[in-house]
Amino acid sequence: MTPPAPGSGQIDTLPPLREVIERHGLAARKSLGQNFLLDLNLTARIAREAGDLTGCDVVEIGPGPGGLTRALLAGGARRVVAVERDERCLPALAEIAAHYPGRLEVIHGDALATDLAGLVEPGARIVANLPYNIATPLLVGWLTVADWPPFYASMTLMFQREVAQRIVANANDDAYGRLGVIANWRCTTRIAFDIPPRAFTPAPKVTSSVVCLQPRPQPLDCRTAMLEKVTAAAFGQRRKMLRQSLKVLGGQALLEKAGIDGQRRAETLEIDEFVALARLIQ
Repeated sequence: MTPPAPGSGQIDTLPPLREVIERHGLAARKSLGQNFLLDLNLTARIAREAGDLTGCDVVEIGPGPGGLTRALLAGGARRVVAVERDERCLPALAEIAAHYPGRLEVIHGDALATDLAGLVEPGARIVANLPYNIATPLLVGWLTVADWPPFYASMTLMFQREVAQRIVANANDDAYGRLGVIANWRCTTRIAFDIPPRAFTPAPKVTSSVVCLQPRPQPLDCRTAMLEKVTAAAFGQRRKMLRQSLKVLGGQALLEKAGIDGQRRAETLEIDEFVALARLIQ
C-alpha cells in the first residue's frame, strides 16, 4: 500500500481501528486513563484544528492504538513523536510507523518524565487526546516551562469538558481558578468543539472538549513560582476576602501596594492583578 503524501489530508489505508484493537487485545485500561477515540473523522478534525502541520514536528501523548497519530501523519506532519506508556500499544504503533517510513518515532515511557523539548525542533505542535489522569499536570508543566517563548508553537489538546472550562475561564466565570490564570497568562485559549461520550471506547461518563492554546509572545513579566504561590493562596480560600486569603503573603498591606481592594475575592481578579501581586512578593 502506498501511504498518503504529506499534506494530502486524506484518511490513510490502514485497517479500521476496531480491527486493530481486537487483533492486538487493546482493551482500554482505566488505571492509565485510557478512552480510545475510534472515529477517524473526529481524529482528522482534531488534526485540522491544529493548523497546517506540513513541515512541523508534532508531539502526541498517549496515542493508544494510533487513531489520532494516523490523522496527524495523513494531515502532513513532517514527524510525529508519540509518547506511550502502555507497551501493549507498541505493536499497533509500529504498524503505523512502517506505513509512514521515517515519520513516526514512538517513545515508550512516562510523558511526565519525558523531556519533550529535546526530542523535537523548535516550533513543534503538541496535539493529543490526553489520558484523563495526567492531563492537568502535563498542561501545567508545558505552561510553566522556564524558556519562553516555549519549544511548541501551539497546543491542541482534549480534556474532560469540566477541565476545559477551567482552562479557558476568565475573571468572574464560575470555573475561574488557578488553572485559568496560569493558562491565560501565557496563552490565548479557546474551546474548539465538544466530543460526546459515545465517540469513545469505552464511553466515559462525561463530555470531552478540544482546547486550543496559542503561546503569547510576551506574557506579562513575573516569576512563575510567585504567580503559582499567589493563586494557590487566593483560590485556596476563594470564599474569603483577599485580605484574609492572602494574609500569609502580606494581606492588606500587600493588596494596598497593588492598588487592590482587600474586600474583593479571588474570582474577581484579572490576570494582570494577579501578576502585580506576584511581582510584589518576588
